Amino acid sequence: MKASELIVEHGTPAARTRLARLERRVAHASGRIASAVRAILEAVRTRGDAALLAYTRRFDGVRLTPAQLRVPADELAAAYRDLPARVRRDLALAARRIRRFHRDRVERSWTMRDDLGTRLGQLVRPLARVGVYAPGGRAAYPSTVLMTAVPARVAGVGEILVTSPAGREGYSPVLLAACHLAGVDALYRVGGAQAIGALAYGTATIPAVDKIVGPGNIWVATAKQLVYGTVDIDAIAGPSEICIVADGSAAPRLVAADLLAQAEHDPLAAAVCVTPTRQLARRIAAALDEQLAALPRRDVAARALAAYGAIVVTDTLAEAFELADRLAPEHLEVLVRSPRRWVPRLRNAGAIFLGPCTPEAFGDYLAGPSHVLPTGGTARFASPLGVHDFVKRTSLIEGSRRALRELGPAVARLARLEGLDAHARSVESRLVLQGGPR
Repeated sequence: MKASELIVEHGTPAARTRLARLERRVAHASGRIASAVRAILEAVRTRGDAALLAYTRRFDGVRLTPAQLRVPADELAAAYRDLPARVRRDLALAARRIRRFHRDRVERSWTMRDDLGTRLGQLVRPLARVGVYAPGGRAAYPSTVLMTAVPARVAGVGEILVTSPAGREGYSPVLLAACHLAGVDALYRVGGAQAIGALAYGTATIPAVDKIVGPGNIWVATAKQLVYGTVDIDAIAGPSEICIVADGSAAPRLVAADLLAQAEHDPLAAAVCVTPTRQLARRIAAALDEQLAALPRRDVAARALAAYGAIVVTDTLAEAFELADRLAPEHLEVLVRSPRRWVPRLRNAGAIFLGPCTPEAFGDYLAGPSHVLPTGGTARFASPLGVHDFVKRTSLIEGSRRALRELGPAVARLARLEGLDAHARSVESRLVLQGGPR
């Protein structure tokens, strides 16, 4: 299709139809997939490594023994050492910026004392063991390893495990190098729903974790949803998405380039531009056609644009921002004059990129914040992955004699309002022992 067909006027049936596709795009597992994933998880739970090896052979075409599931640590170090110096420097730069961003945001335990002498607070403790799922399949993403494992390490997680499908050709050396650079404790040659099962339930080779993070396809997302409760998860990640709000100051070729940068991810990726300038919309469409023709992944990007792309023309810039806020996109680019003046009005987005010098790809690799972001409109209530995701909080309460004397009777009365006499008596018995009111 021609990119000009993506141009729709906001509020028209054509615009409503095209934008409604974005809501339907959210990945929900069919009954068939959910049933198949349940069977895989149960097989891994009951048969352990044997099930992992069988599914790896069946789905990935790779025959392994239990001893081959784990990649030797010296292979990770060797992969990093053997990379070209320029690639090593780029990976190290990314890791350093990610580490620096998260380092000062680690939560600390705290206490306070109220006016009755009661000490209150929270103990903040890192998780003992975390599992990272690094996607394989269409491409390997060393950036995902850095964006998940580095914040986990900064938060103080004791052990970080990575699972990723190796495929018949093995791993890309840069993925192994990223694991080494991020301080990963172990990398396992297993992917898909079976990897999620192994991380959740544990096998003879892969120990169970406390939390699973990282994106994946519909099988992985469904498996994460089904094991939640046995372990914690970061989110149910859907296909990637971008919304660009642009006014007449935006360069059409930059807008087109950023839309394509998202569309080349996946045929389900969404790429939307919202602008009050019709002339800009036409020039963006022309730039899309020109750039798409020379894109190596043009087939993937073209399918994404045809299904989930749009250039929406609004009456005003304020209306453009209101529409973006309703979409609650994973990535929001603000390519307008004085972009910072609009920040106070922005509420729903996983990450916001301000101005022409901040392409979304900057955030994907080395800006610093994690690129694991809420998708599918969940930015209305969810947040980016960060060090806060790798700690847990325990409430700390230490009462005083005065607090017991003054608050105890009210606690007992409230307990009896709920019909819980034993609760009330546990307080009253203490009041009696210290000679206070019953």
